Amino acid sequence: MCGVHLLLTYPRREEDAINAMTQACRHRGPDHSAWLEVRPGVYLGANRLKTLDLRDRANPPLVHPKTQTYLSWNGFIYNYQDLKNELLQEGVRFESASDGEVLLQWLVHKGTAGIARIQGMYAFAFVDGEKNRVTVGRDPHGVKSLYFAQESGRLVCSSEVSCLMRSGLISASLDQSQLLSYAYLRHPFPSHSLLSGVQELQPGELRSWDLYGTFIESTQIPFQPTGPCSRVITNENVEELLSDAVLRQVHADVPAGLILSGGADSSLVYHLWKKHGAGAVPTFTVGFQRPYRRAFPDADVAASLVRDQRAFHQEITISPEWFLETWPAYIRDLDVPVGDAASYLSWALAKKARDTVKILLSGAGADELFAGYNRHSAYKKYLAHPVFWKRVASVGKQIPLGGRRVRHFLSGIHSDPVRTFMNFAALYPLPDGLAEKLKTLYPRGGDPFSNALEWDRQVYLVHDLLKIQDNACMAHGIEGRVPFLDWQVVDASRRSGEATSGNLPPKYWIKFLLRKEGLRIQAGRKKFGFGMPLKEWLRSHTEFRNRVSSSVIHFGQRFGQVLPEEWATLTRHPEKFLDSHYLLLYNLFLLNDWIEENQL
Repeated sequence: MCGVHLLLTYPRREEDAINAMTQACRHRGPDHSAWLEVRPGVYLGANRLKTLDLRDRANPPLVHPKTQTYLSWNGFIYNYQDLKNELLQEGVRFESASDGEVLLQWLVHKGTAGIARIQGMYAFAFVDGEKNRVTVGRDPHGVKSLYFAQESGRLVCSSEVSCLMRSGLISASLDQSQLLSYAYLRHPFPSHSLLSGVQELQPGELRSWDLYGTFIESTQIPFQPTGPCSRVITNENVEELLSDAVLRQVHADVPAGLILSGGADSSLVYHLWKKHGAGAVPTFTVGFQRPYRRAFPDADVAASLVRDQRAFHQEITISPEWFLETWPAYIRDLDVPVGDAASYLSWALAKKARDTVKILLSGAGADELFAGYNRHSAYKKYLAHPVFWKRVASVGKQIPLGGRRVRHFLSGIHSDPVRTFMNFAALYPLPDGLAEKLKTLYPRGGDPFSNALEWDRQVYLVHDLLKIQDNACMAHGIEGRVPFLDWQVVDASRRSGEATSGNLPPKYWIKFLLRKEGLRIQAGRKKFGFGMPLKEWLRSHTEFRNRVSSSVIHFGQRFGQVLPEEWATLTRHPEKFLDSHYLLLYNLFLLNDWIEENQL
């Protein structure tokens, strides 16, 4: 079930609004769409992508007539069988085999206090007619999104920002205060959106109103995984831990596949699925034409991994011409812009995969759990000798040292270790005002390196990678799943703490298991990232360069006053920055076209 919609409009009746929202989100749930009026002015809508129990009796919104409770939800409950068995022992009867009914019955019988026992990726709206209360919730890892706005006495809530706009009940205007955050972080400030007045429910947040729209409270779901794998990771248990996670994620009544980049993370998911699962593993990868293929070899590495089952492997080859041809469709499908080329690539893969599968797994989350990014290695280097690197950085500001990566490292170093890592994680060193706001969200509970990993999990993973996957997959009616964010894996990583992150090589456990299984090529690959040859296209392809430049110039003409002064020249003469700022050029190109498409 993949589209959630809630309206509280008492005493006004807004049938047209809830219908428009539900219809606008049919791509998230192409198998079924419906809405109901729970009370006068209280509406619940849902779109369903059928993945478990394909019968109509499992269609949302789900109703529990005896208690006057109603549920619309999106996601997949990993431990739904365990929860169902517990409820069966207590005498609860079920009419379907879906995880959605388990979630409804669990909320009815255990209340919001029992939500901590639910392990999965989810966002939901739960209406309790007897208690005159509605509660919306989002899983603690933030895999699924939920947006809301309250205006003129109306509360509007949906899985997508575009559905809020389609309701006609909010004033859809661009929040220009978020453009600076987008320029540095690639996305709006956490809990915000690019629309004025539209907020995003935070990971693990429960927020409640009465049925007249009066806010009651906001609480946090504790992360409390249970089970035999609640322990630290060791050489002996890492295969069992990760294999169980993969098999839980592929559990479905519809075909599932894998986004295979050729990197360590997706390669391990593929190998474990193939080794411990049943049947072939459909895989999908992105490739580029020569002369770019040598610099972007993911497709060739992926092909070598699946050589014994190539019949189930599909490569989509992306040229600058095909990119420009499909770009308008991508922008139309884009609910929330994220300045990351992986968003377009994921969309293109899902477009190809929709003819074969209804679920797509990915390797997202592994870098955040197991310290896999280059910035993690850089931060460890900094933490080992902070005084020395501060001195080197002060010299580097006067005399340019090294290449682009060295300059980014030195320019990010700050007298405050927290600011240093936030700079490493941003596209450029953060301005003071934005950095001070972000520092209020920075984790404080662990050692400096563990806090840095937690920051990446809370910000980059949630607001970039997971947003990308959900938007790209759902645009084509596919459910994205993330085995590395299985609750037992996350718990084991956190329990291992500094032993797995600070004192071991990047992604030690993943590469240990790959080598143990004979996949030394995948284990030995350097961190590359899921991206496109943007710099190369900007240099060599005139039409692509002109298309990007025209959008950047147009963006500068409208919003140049919001960007840092030093970037004013970039928006006037983008052709001068093709090598040094190609990522920012692409991000502004994307943002400008999204703003234009949505007439903001």
